[in-house]
Amino acid sequence: MANYQGGKLYGQQMARQEQSLDDINAQFLSCGTYDEEEDLEGKLEQYKSQFLRFDLDKSGDIDLMELSVMLDKLAQPKTRMELRKMIPQVDTTGSGTISYSEFLIMWLGEKNSVLRMILLFEEKAKPKAKPQGIARKMSLADLGIRPDMAQHLG
Repeated sequence: MANYQGGKLYGQQMARQEQSLDDINAQFLSCGTYDEEEDLEGKLEQYKSQFLRFDLDKSGDIDLMELSVMLDKLAQPKTRMELRKMIPQVDTTGSGTISYSEFLIMWLGEKNSVLRMILLFEEKAKPKAKPQGIARKMSLADLGIRPDMAQHLG
């Protein structure tokens, strides 16, 4: 059961959870299964911060209610029945929740789940960084206009 006291105790709880997730990340880095994955260390850090954001009660698992809140925040609300079908696609232990290891396997494994597709959609929907500074001067060729066609433009 989560302890909802604030302050120092909460900070200690968060530090323990982060250390636990870092330990799991280290296992994934050293196991050799995902060595082909590009920038594995960076991806694991990204997945850790995502998991921490979704694990609202800081229990170390994402349960049905946390999954519901997460999908609502992603503007992908699901019915209770849909959520109950999603968890077993990721839950390999039959616990009824999604542990951090299962979350990583969902992301790094080859099997697709509805949850993975929704989270991928969220990543792609994030606004891209806008270029800074003055735009470079473009020629007609840069715009795909042949010089012989330019005379017809104006």
